[in-house]
Amino acid sequence: MRKKTILIILSFFSIYVFWGSTYMLNKMAVMQLSPFMLAGVRFSFAGILVLIIAKLLKKSLRVSKKQLINCTIAGFLFLAYGNGAIVWALKYVDSGFAALEASINPLLILILMRIYQKKAIKLKSIIGIALGIVGMYLLVSQKELTFQDGSTLAIIVIFTCVLCWAIGSLFIAQADLPKNFFIGTGYQMLTAGIILCIASGLFGESWIALTDWTLKTQLSMVGLVLFGSIAAFTSFNYLLKNVSPEKVATSAYVNPIIALLLGWKFLEEQITLQTISAAVLLLLGVYFINTKRDKISKSYNSPKR
Repeated sequence: MRKKTILIILSFFSIYVFWGSTYMLNKMAVMQLSPFMLAGVRFSFAGILVLIIAKLLKKSLRVSKKQLINCTIAGFLFLAYGNGAIVWALKYVDSGFAALEASINPLLILILMRIYQKKAIKLKSIIGIALGIVGMYLLVSQKELTFQDGSTLAIIVIFTCVLCWAIGSLFIAQADLPKNFFIGTGYQMLTAGIILCIASGLFGESWIALTDWTLKTQLSMVGLVLFGSIAAFTSFNYLLKNVSPEKVATSAYVNPIIALLLGWKFLEEQITLQTISAAVLLLLGVYFINTKRDKISKSYNSPKR
């Protein structure tokens, strides 16, 4: 029992801090590397490592054609576009800002569920949506942000990424995927990595040899692959099997706070009073939405970062 308690604590630390740090790590790496190349290398390596680990654990890597197709679709929605485009957007906005905007994911899922599944939205969720809308307005209406070159397009791109996460969450809830979630994640990361590398070539991005990466970029990539991808997602799946989804859902409003603090501390990003107000409203909205149980709660609270 003591061992299990320690594992649960370490797992929460992992999904709180490691996932919260991915915005800062991506921001640091994209200062030198092209965005799609960066995301492509990250997920290709992470996917290969996950499948190697699964093989060492004597897990079968065999999947059906349909399952592989579904993994590819999920990989595109969550990682190839859902994450790759956010890495591009980080060239123009702060990492903490991106994390806060991404926190509206549960809000978008509720709206999509209402549109496509005709699910009724309860009063708490309506309050959460209202708070989220006001918070998002406060976040994106800051003059310090909107006057920066490329920031307006970046805000729109991040919103489309979060929409992809929401669509991916609904898709995963219904899709035929490998029974072993770890293996399914490995295939999602690997296929997304391949898609991103192809996109990098199509967009004519320049590739920088590993030997030419700065130490900061190398450390950022190690952190993204080992901690942001493998450790955090393994911890996420472990928690889903050992604690209630509502507790796991707390990562949705802890990650943005971690991202804001890390961006302020290590990237000298400014935290304005308006940003703090927006954060309070957005995360309070997420809290109201996450108090509602539903069958996809395991999927939508933490998009694969």
